[in-house]
Amino acid sequence: MITVYSAAEAHPFVQEGSVVTIGNFDGLHMGHRRLLDRTRQRAKERRMPCVLVSFWPHPLKVLAAAYAPPLLVSREQRLSLLQHQGIDMCLELPFTPALAALSPEAFVREALVPLNIRELVVGYDFSLGNKRAGNAAVLAALGKKYGFVLEQLDPVIVGDAVVSSTRVRDLLRAGRVWEAHVLLGRFHSIAGSVIHGRAVGAELGFPTANLAMPVNILPKSGVYACRMLAEDALWSVVTNVGVKPTFGMHELTVESFILDAHPDLYGKDVELAFVQRLRDEQRFNSPEELRLRIAQDVELARAILTASEAHL
Repeated sequence: MITVYSAAEAHPFVQEGSVVTIGNFDGLHMGHRRLLDRTRQRAKERRMPCVLVSFWPHPLKVLAAAYAPPLLVSREQRLSLLQHQGIDMCLELPFTPALAALSPEAFVREALVPLNIRELVVGYDFSLGNKRAGNAAVLAALGKKYGFVLEQLDPVIVGDAVVSSTRVRDLLRAGRVWEAHVLLGRFHSIAGSVIHGRAVGAELGFPTANLAMPVNILPKSGVYACRMLAEDALWSVVTNVGVKPTFGMHELTVESFILDAHPDLYGKDVELAFVQRLRDEQRFNSPEELRLRIAQDVELARAILTASEAHL
């Protein structure tokens, strides 16, 4: 996949035309994948490049930062996931107030016409341009003027509700990571460097890898069965997201105890995928009581992770 940051950069790669889809694609959930699948299919049928047009930062970060949702994936994660979706080119446009002020026609003329666009595939609720004035009817009319056809897909429904980034975020906030993975088509993950912590886990006999706070959303505080990708190895882990109330701490941390191994990961970049929530974080009467409960968590996580291998 080629990644470019302006329509001018993209132009040399689309001389024979292109099939395009547009969106934020935060999370690359099953709705997004359906959109990408259809765009890729139409591009193959037309024998043209498949182009995704996206934006960075998230438009709400620019237009109304106080209301911007937490990201489901970081910028790096999104581009990495797109690499596996069969997209020929990602045009990531810098989202600015000037871009937001463009009318739908001005956006089409400046961002899409240079792509030699022949077909535009969009989601069921898509609109673009100033005040989101570029709905499907407007885009279809602009297509007739500028030489492309519009296809608008129906929503993807799972469990009698539309798959959306908002719905995934709500599930993660509730700790329902298994349900979120059904909508995402993969387990929600965070990435970051392993940093030094207070060594509380080691004192209990469960040394942990402490992750730096991620840029994307954390699930609800609690204890989780997870998988950690580190140094090209996949480890089964028990992760605590919380403040360690037994020890009177208040700073939010992400600590992972790796089952059956104790690799030295300090300073290393890792990715942590949340498979199933085990329980709430809670305050125990003594470190020994906590140690016994962690041992139970480890055995439960081991069983869950073994049973979930088919979902990798």
